[in-house]
Amino acid sequence: MRFELYTEEKDERTVFITGNFNNWDPRDQAFRLKQLDPSSYFIEIEDSLLPEEIEYKFTKGGWENVELDQYGSITPNRKVKKSAEKISDTVRKWRLNWGPFKDEFFPTAEVISEKFYIPQLDRYRKVWALLPYDYHTSDKNYPVLYLQDAQNLFNEGSGFGNWEIDKKLSVLAEYGRGDIIIIAIEHGSEDRIKEYIFDNDNVANGSEGKKYIRFITDTLKPFVDKNYRTKKDRENTGIGGSSLGALISIYSGFLYPEVYSKLLIFSPSLWVEPDNNFPMMSFRVPFKTKIYLYGGGMEGSKMVKRIRIFEEYLKRWEKKNLFDFEFRTSINPEGTHNEFYWSQEFPRAIEWLFYNNTENPVEVKPLQQSIKK
Repeated sequence: MRFELYTEEKDERTVFITGNFNNWDPRDQAFRLKQLDPSSYFIEIEDSLLPEEIEYKFTKGGWENVELDQYGSITPNRKVKKSAEKISDTVRKWRLNWGPFKDEFFPTAEVISEKFYIPQLDRYRKVWALLPYDYHTSDKNYPVLYLQDAQNLFNEGSGFGNWEIDKKLSVLAEYGRGDIIIIAIEHGSEDRIKEYIFDNDNVANGSEGKKYIRFITDTLKPFVDKNYRTKKDRENTGIGGSSLGALISIYSGFLYPEVYSKLLIFSPSLWVEPDNNFPMMSFRVPFKTKIYLYGGGMEGSKMVKRIRIFEEYLKRWEKKNLFDFEFRTSINPEGTHNEFYWSQEFPRAIEWLFYNNTENPVEVKPLQQSIKK
């Protein structure tokens, strides 16, 4: 069958077709379109590879670069019967790194406290809540994800850039996957390393990670559950971060599996625990825990290697009946150790951890009428 595509938006990105014939892989090299001229593309797919009822979309290499309509809104899956033998389509606009972002879906950012007291450490910390765009107009209860390093998550002007999670949450909300509260805890500046190191005085003199994770679990979570409409159970509670923030989140999940069922682990500083000597509680029935692992191929020669070794340890611990792990590992060969790449990965991690989707294969209906401007 022949698929033809016309698009007026011109750039250098390769065009792919994805659908129920390739497991909705948005960058399947076997399904690259050939370019006829600056606006026209085509691909011919063997009939034996196609189901009778075909569903598909066009992308420029990922769901962050998927097709949009002329108003920048999401489009439903395209559908055609294989018996048609040829179809011609038009794409008006394309996403670019998850954008454009729509104001009406942005989460509401609230400061829980400029100086939230940490009794375990006898110090104070700024803590944010990012609430779904419809939080104040609904009566829904929401799952919660606790994230480290709030300074680098969504505020413009961070010295290191930021994850832009407010923008990414707006995209997820547009796709009907934004029903989640993010609690963002600012790091302690000069105390950051000590607080994120669990028990290793060779790395941080006076490591305070034990007390820090008790703060989130024993003090902050009860406060959040009391003051916000949360789903309090472990199935709806996650924790995560990047680098050392990812490392302390691993400890949190392993020591408090009755509290956290989802771990978002980006570029973890596993060099602190080269032998993976993580402490674990022993429970009669192992807890089912989802872990989303991400690493960049350009983060140094050992990042990806350590993640792969960590995967093997996850499997060993599972065999010992300590946990029932479900994990997914995403490696970006081009990824370096910075916020830009963690930002790109954030929506995929949220979708997999909280919505059980590996990508975006399901029919998604726009949540609003297209806004004509």
